[in-house]
Amino acid sequence: MIERLAETGGVAFGFKVAGKLSDEDLKAFEPQIEFFIAQHKKHPIGILADLTDMRGAEWKARWDDLRFLQKHTTHIARMAVVGAHRWEEVVDLFTAGAAVLQSETRYFESSEMQHAWQWARTAKHAEDAPVRVISPATGIWKDYRPEFVGV
Repeated sequence: MIERLAETGGVAFGFKVAGKLSDEDLKAFEPQIEFFIAQHKKHPIGILADLTDMRGAEWKARWDDLRFLQKHTTHIARMAVVGAHRWEEVVDLFTAGAAVLQSETRYFESSEMQHAWQWARTAKHAEDAPVRVISPATGIWKDYRPEFVGV
């Protein structure tokens, strides 16, 4: 199940995933975030994804998530990922999506929710909060050079 967070507003959109993410959940929720993106037209938004209660995702849901991120990559300026799990595990979950997304993606522990919202809204990081970058602002493919060109 995915639900929009009440703190959503301004230039930041937040949502919480509970249980195992299904493709049906994702398809039902996409219109909300697409509407929010459309409202901001030329101004990229910040996203906060609260994964504290998430217990995995179906492969089809992961594939559709990649498709969605690829479609909207220019509309998302930054992404804050909040989770109760070790952040290294969340990195494994989000690396593929971050590869598509050209925005900076950072991880916050569930106790750092206020810091996550601050960063999603302003791109400013509180001095007392640790910085855990999942993906740099240019995406992980920025400096990629094909090894075998013209072979």
